[in-house]
Amino acid sequence: MAEFPNLSRRGFLNGTAAVGGLLVVPGLLTACSKTDSGSATGEGALDKLRKQGFVRVAYANEAPYGYLEGKELKGEAPTLHREIFKALGVDELKPTLSEWDGLIPGLQAGKYDVVSAGMAITPERCGNAIFSEPEFISPTALMVRKGNPEKVTDLASAKEAGITVGVMSGAVEGSYAKGAGIPEDRIKTLQKPQDGADAVKGGRIDAFLLTGISLRWLAKTNPDTEVTEAFVPKLDGKEQFSPGGAVFRKGNEDLRDSFNRELKKIVSDRSRYVRLLEPYGFGESEIPPADLKTADLCKG
Repeated sequence: MAEFPNLSRRGFLNGTAAVGGLLVVPGLLTACSKTDSGSATGEGALDKLRKQGFVRVAYANEAPYGYLEGKELKGEAPTLHREIFKALGVDELKPTLSEWDGLIPGLQAGKYDVVSAGMAITPERCGNAIFSEPEFISPTALMVRKGNPEKVTDLASAKEAGITVGVMSGAVEGSYAKGAGIPEDRIKTLQKPQDGADAVKGGRIDAFLLTGISLRWLAKTNPDTEVTEAFVPKLDGKEQFSPGGAVFRKGNEDLRDSFNRELKKIVSDRSRYVRLLEPYGFGESEIPPADLKTADLCKG
């Protein structure tokens, strides 16, 4: 099984780490200025993909978002994208492994057609590429000891219970805990997801705060723990959805729009969405609200 997401993955997902994926390498702007939406013959990007029979997708080997298990590409994004491209008449995903900071530059350079890695939609990234509508949101949850002895359900109940909460170093959940009024001496910083699970099992913290997606995946290998129902935290009164989507090269708006039409069919069908993505820890709580739009997310 692929390695669990590391700290840089958490930072990128929540838009809190250095924006390495946004750096434009000299020479890539030229590649970016060339559009693929049409040609002299009027052939669009989707027509080209249909003719060649495959779409080139980039992944970062980060479970449960997009990773290689043996020779098979798995995870939230590849599973969803495979379903969508098949509906569009493109039967095969051809994967390319990339580091996180190379995903968007590689897309701009034409090394692949789509980033299939559960990338967070942020205004900075929108300046360098185009995103699909949200594929998922990342509500927060708490990992606790089996049986949930403190009976916590969210940050408000954690504050009331006076428990100690663990968060990832550099990740956004620390700000959520502080924003909920949990005292700083009750917030413990950990370096890796497994450190959080170990601290819960060892009684060094009472709960570990992270996205429900990540915690449910982590719980698979930590059977002495359980994960609360996911909830959407607020920061300064604003709900924190942390949405992610597919990423396309600028000039491929027609391809993105065709992708969005098929994506809408899936996110509008709750049972189909869950059936496809539940093996990777995604459930109904990760389905994006209908009024959550990429255009608004790109504005910030």
